[in-house]
Amino acid sequence: MSATLTSGAAVAGELAKPFQPSAKDTALAQRLRGLARFGEAARAFVWPHFELTLRLWIAWVFVRHAGGMLPPELAWSSAVVGGFVTNSVVLAAAALLAMGLLTRLAVVPLLLQALAAAALGGGAEPLHCAALLVWFLVVGAGPFALDSVLASGAERSALPLHKGLARLYAALTRLGRPLLLLMLRLVLAAALLSAAGVVWIGGATTPLLLPWSPTLALPLAWLIACSLALGILTGVAAFGFLLAVAAAWFGGAPSIALLYGASLAGILCLQGAGRWSVDASLEARFERLVAPSTWDDERLPHVVVVGAGFGGLAVVAGLRDARCRVTLVDRRNYHLFQPLLYQVATCGLSPADIATPIRELVRDQPNVRVVLGRVTGVDVDRRQVWLSERSVRFDYLVLATGARHAYFGNDRFEAFAPGLKKIDDATDIRRRLLLAFERAEQAADPDERQALLTFVIVGGGPTGVEMAGAVAELAQHGLRGEFRQLRPENARVILVQGAPRLLPNFPEALSDATRRSLQALGVEVLCGERATDIDAEGVSLGDRRIRTRTVVWAAGVMASPAGKWIRAEQDGAGRVLVNPQLEVPGLPDVFAVGDTAQSSAWGGRPVPGIAPAAKQEGAYIARLLRARLRGASDPAPFSYTHHGNLATIGRAAAVADLGRVRLTGPVAWWFWGVVHVLFLAQPRHRVAVSLEWAWAYLTWRKSSRLITGYDG
Repeated sequence: MSATLTSGAAVAGELAKPFQPSAKDTALAQRLRGLARFGEAARAFVWPHFELTLRLWIAWVFVRHAGGMLPPELAWSSAVVGGFVTNSVVLAAAALLAMGLLTRLAVVPLLLQALAAAALGGGAEPLHCAALLVWFLVVGAGPFALDSVLASGAERSALPLHKGLARLYAALTRLGRPLLLLMLRLVLAAALLSAAGVVWIGGATTPLLLPWSPTLALPLAWLIACSLALGILTGVAAFGFLLAVAAAWFGGAPSIALLYGASLAGILCLQGAGRWSVDASLEARFERLVAPSTWDDERLPHVVVVGAGFGGLAVVAGLRDARCRVTLVDRRNYHLFQPLLYQVATCGLSPADIATPIRELVRDQPNVRVVLGRVTGVDVDRRQVWLSERSVRFDYLVLATGARHAYFGNDRFEAFAPGLKKIDDATDIRRRLLLAFERAEQAADPDERQALLTFVIVGGGPTGVEMAGAVAELAQHGLRGEFRQLRPENARVILVQGAPRLLPNFPEALSDATRRSLQALGVEVLCGERATDIDAEGVSLGDRRIRTRTVVWAAGVMASPAGKWIRAEQDGAGRVLVNPQLEVPGLPDVFAVGDTAQSSAWGGRPVPGIAPAAKQEGAYIARLLRARLRGASDPAPFSYTHHGNLATIGRAAAVADLGRVRLTGPVAWWFWGVVHVLFLAQPRHRVAVSLEWAWAYLTWRKSSRLITGYDG
């Protein structure tokens, strides 16, 4: 044993050695990083003051309009005050904007007023004002705002709408900020070219933001405009735009439009070009270049994540740019989108359509290292994870190892009834299905042919329902006309469910709709029946015997052996019992997520073992770890938000339980398809899966009918 430990430590030491760049590369990287840090520090200092000034100015603009402080010919909002919002609402919203309190909500009436004024002929100023208001709507207020002061307390509040609004705001900022920065760059580039007389906006020579043509050489105007449009050295280009504004102002043509132009350029100068820019691409490449000399510092805390499923990847993604080292361990080199695994098993999709190499997913995270290996144990006292003959030391450990099949003590069933948890399972089931049809084509005995054409799925949860519907459609439509001695549409598909109804976690009305849809496809649904024996000849349901050569197990799962590795308390399914912070009791800084954990964070009920739950848990652990790395207090305990249950049955048939909203039929099927496409990891997969489904929908054909792993 000591020799093994020594060997393992030696191998681990070799694996931990980072790539060493040359001294010249290191010096250059340090200089560049020093400049970048100086720029970040300068922006961090200037931005709060600039943003506060911007809020106060915009608030004062609306106070003057609503308070009647302007001559009628200048009050562009006078036509809509009282029509859309009252003076009191405008004044209250302007006051909230100035204080930075409920900023996003306060912006809404002001934005509506500005847009209405522009529509009623108020000129260009309300449009410029609306552009700044949209920024506050999408991004919110800065550090010098009451929203920021109250944020930490609000996280722990019991206000009913706070958590939903916080998630909405975060999604709005994440999705809207890159688009807003892109639009801002394009508008400023067009304004500069218009001021230089290169382009005309609105069919006139009057420029959008620069009413006076700056005394710049035409090539320089082109250079700054192209730089802004493409996002190349955006801060420098935005500063050049500010110089053009200053030249116009001091050249004798001051106007309110110049102030708006300077404000928008200031946002770009301080906030950068955003995600969709050349700057962002170059920055990502630079991070990968200097990563070995930056992130492999052994003094940084080390987070080890075991498992690259939904939960594990959510933890890793949440630790992007955190001051820590992250090691992601998995026994496979790909992340699998399990909800569509049944489509691989039934010839609907190729394995490559739902699996992505792990290294591709984290290649833009320089603080992440991927280790391919099977975990054999965890030494919580020495804080080491053992992988065969290697070990990885950790400061924080996240177990996201998923689940495996559960045969409820009848492990002998596995040889005849494979489950569906990994790609190998899916290709094995696909091989069994297709070989059953091939052998039935050649069978001379009618009874043997019928046994080959009988398919039994054990388990009436979402996986079982989806498998049964897909197998029935494959037999009735996908293989029609391809055999000469048999008719595939005569195949018998049987769904066995031990519970009184299908989909027990769904409302009873949706369970009944599911049963009717399956029966319309020709599936025999047997509820209240349990498989008491499974062998090579068939399935026994008590005293009843069904002859079949193909059985698929979808009746239950159990957690991985992670609980045994750390000797933690487990529930009946082997899941680790965790506290409200998803931490293993008695083992500080050891966490479990997804199917590995048993948490009661769903209003006192156990969190379901589905992908959205694992992603929420992983994101929470990332937030908690970031807080601990900063030395801050832990966030409020994890609370699971259930967005609904989905299950597809067949062509244009599905059920969706979205709480108060329940869908069935084609509407639910389209909703199910859109949700699953959006949840895929890569844009390439979204396109490929959409095209495969479109082809199958139009032709009734499934393109991945390949028998692999069979030598005849």
